[in-house]
Amino acid sequence: MTLELKTVQIEKDDETNIILGQSHFIKTIEDIYEAMVNAVPNVRFGVAFCEASVRRLVRLAGTDKELVESAKKNALAIGAGHCFIIMMKECFPINVLNAVKAVPEVCSIYCATANPTTVIVADMGEARGIIGVMDGKVPVGVEDEANEKERKKVVRKFGYKM
Repeated sequence: MTLELKTVQIEKDDETNIILGQSHFIKTIEDIYEAMVNAVPNVRFGVAFCEASVRRLVRLAGTDKELVESAKKNALAIGAGHCFIIMMKECFPINVLNAVKAVPEVCSIYCATANPTTVIVADMGEARGIIGVMDGKVPVGVEDEANEKERKKVVRKFGYKM
């Protein structure tokens, strides 16, 4: 058996946030759907889950056809067993992440971001697994007083601090 490392760029627009994770059971798709709609009223999202055994289908759910299609496309590109990807708009991962992590089938979260994201996949032919992710870009400096003020202003603008 040979192992090949591949990279998969998540395809999305700048307004789309993602959560990429690993789960372990076919019920994942329904439970993530319920977690999302219970966490944020009228949430716009799509989720795709790669089943790893038996039928090995990509299972789909969501409230927005475009985002479901995007989740499907990205899940097929990654193709790793038991991975799931949630694509969301007008909602930040911070609003739903604890609900998603509380889903009994969820094993781990690789990332929750709006940044450009590359998934590093190990491919052995009939089996694929996520090794890790590259989320965003490298730092270019250290926060100064002006940057700190700007950060605090943004967090308050979004309503996360008073």
